[in-house]
Amino acid sequence: MSRREIFKVLPVLAVGAFAIPGVQDSLLKKGLAFSDWASARLFRTGHLAPVFADTELTPFEKFPINGYDVDDPGVIFENWTLTVSGLVQKPGEYKLDQVQSLPRVRQNTRHVCVEGWDVIGRFGGARLSDFLKSVGADTSARFISVNCADDYYETLDMETALHPQTLLCYEMYDQPLTREHGAPLRLNVPTKVGYKQAKYLTDLKVTNVVEKVGYWEDQGYSYFYGL
Repeated sequence: MSRREIFKVLPVLAVGAFAIPGVQDSLLKKGLAFSDWASARLFRTGHLAPVFADTELTPFEKFPINGYDVDDPGVIFENWTLTVSGLVQKPGEYKLDQVQSLPRVRQNTRHVCVEGWDVIGRFGGARLSDFLKSVGADTSARFISVNCADDYYETLDMETALHPQTLLCYEMYDQPLTREHGAPLRLNVPTKVGYKQAKYLTDLKVTNVVEKVGYWEDQGYSYFYGL
């Protein structure tokens, strides 16, 4: 075969390799790992996700509710704290009013679900970067990992955590976050797909080592999944 003929059949051979059971999983994992690596290299902390006018908002009652296990894990709000640990100067238990004492940001951004739907919502809260600064976090660390009241867990790379639109969200549509939407505190990360935006936060850790990346990532989904 000539070189030109070889190049013509290479795509067919590559696609055909995915039909081989023993090769399929390995190829998919390597492809996903490469996609995550490339996306992380292209991510820019100063590049903002689109913001929208109030007239473009999806009505609150039409904002879908997605649950990992239960719609309401029964958090007792008056007893709730966020446990902060890892590479921080001020570890400990933080109450909601301490998060709310930081500058509040409100933003109209798109929420994109891996299931194929998207809506535009209004979210309010403190920048995660401001909270990390307040607890003396080592921002040269690689990851922020969170655990949730419903046993969900998630990880953000530090660059995404420091992005100015990444929020510790306690409001939607200028009202306190409802239980179904993750009260008292959730992540709002408009540069990421929906499953990265964990609800019902209870623990936050700054670390260089992650044992469990995220609930869906540990099922084979993308770790980075930038939009």
